[in-house]
Amino acid sequence: MYYIGIDLGTSAVKLLLMNEMGGIEAVVSKEYPLFFPEPGWSEQNPEDWYSQSMEGLKELTSGIDKSQIGGISFGGQMHGLVVLDKEDKVIRPAILWNDGRTYKECDYLNNEIGKDKLSTYTANIAFTGFTAPKLLWMKANEPEKFARIEKIMLPKDYLAYKLTGVHCTDVSDASGMLLFDVKNRCWSKEMCEICGVSMDQLADIYESYESVGELLPEVAEELGFPKTVKVAAGAGDNAAAAVGTGTVGDGNCNISLGTSGTVFIASKSFGVDKFNALHSFAHADGSYHLMGCMLSAASCNKWWMEDILQTKAFSKEQQDIETLGENHVFFLPYLMGERSPHNDPDARGTFIGMSMDTKRSDMTQAVLEGVAFALRDSLEVAKSLGIQIERTKICGGGAKSPLWKKIIANVLNIKVDVIESEEGPALGGAMLAAVACGEFKNVEEAAQKIVKVVDTIEPEPELAAKYEKKYQVFKEIYPQCKSIFKLLSVSNR
Repeated sequence: MYYIGIDLGTSAVKLLLMNEMGGIEAVVSKEYPLFFPEPGWSEQNPEDWYSQSMEGLKELTSGIDKSQIGGISFGGQMHGLVVLDKEDKVIRPAILWNDGRTYKECDYLNNEIGKDKLSTYTANIAFTGFTAPKLLWMKANEPEKFARIEKIMLPKDYLAYKLTGVHCTDVSDASGMLLFDVKNRCWSKEMCEICGVSMDQLADIYESYESVGELLPEVAEELGFPKTVKVAAGAGDNAAAAVGTGTVGDGNCNISLGTSGTVFIASKSFGVDKFNALHSFAHADGSYHLMGCMLSAASCNKWWMEDILQTKAFSKEQQDIETLGENHVFFLPYLMGERSPHNDPDARGTFIGMSMDTKRSDMTQAVLEGVAFALRDSLEVAKSLGIQIERTKICGGGAKSPLWKKIIANVLNIKVDVIESEEGPALGGAMLAAVACGEFKNVEEAAQKIVKVVDTIEPEPELAAKYEKKYQVFKEIYPQCKSIFKLLSVSNR
């Protein structure tokens, strides 16, 4: 049998075909546009996701016996607001996870409703990327469109709806909406009342590995798939990546170096960071996880390489980096504001420490190190909770860089395990589909049988000590710049 994982990313959808043994048969990627209608805004058209996913499914399965396709599932960009009218038509472009327009709504939720109440209702506080503040923004700024809302969905769930006709979501993705009671794995009545939405406007909730239905007859016919293909609910991209890297069970860690960057810690038990610097979400394996999320990770390097240096030769630029742990240039990787642990939509990317002898390679190195230092910020919060992480898996586009992996291992001073496949969310989606179809009895069994560690980068004591000193400097830069970021933001509004 074959199982398909669909990773609905910010710049492209990646589709992966997996056999019943966990082997990857094919991978296809299809891009779509990203729109920035105003500074700090980020939108996409859900129809683009579906059309490109359908094209990708056709290409992915063009050379196989399609009668052997058993199931489809997803990993998807989280938090995006997709709103449908009574005819299930998209009302407006989706407002994405990295959109910062909701700073007023977040201030209202965190300071007037109160962080303690939010944490009690949902286990989290308001961040500009979350879905609930976007609904309040629509209510205030687009009241006529807000009044037309019949269904509120997340990006990957729109794909599931188009494939099955079912309005559904899963517990991991719903956790990032600020409408979901994470501890009890159900919608929060209190948050719905605060946001002025009804429970009927929300999708049905499933565990990530549960089937939500089968393909619609017309979809199956267009694709040439059996009508019996099951569609599993899937997971938010980070939870799906955790499944794809085997980060399930208790105490395991995964770092994702995608457009955003995350430190993901799986846990069998529910828990909340008292300062809400880390997100407390439901996990795709049926348990829970803590997660620190930075809004710009590999995207910082992409911006530096393609937009500033005007090159796509990423590895060539890194070849000139010779000495680690001694760079005098620092970079704050807050190009889209920052979430964990600062929760500051006004934060911006910042180079500091340049001098007349600063080289191009020093700046490139600072970008890679800045992302690693920011990931460590989240790891430090986990340590403050008594969680000791000695090793982590790693995935995402940035994980293809041996240099970046070495920097991360030494900045965080932990072992970094490299797995056989770097296809995190897409592989995780295929694994969830296989569980839904009964190929494996649960997610943990699937991870044990499929995920294989092929290399480990060990921290070097001398280099880790150098980076320890550099990190102590890095963590002082943001507090000193915070008031300047605020001034810049006010002057731009």
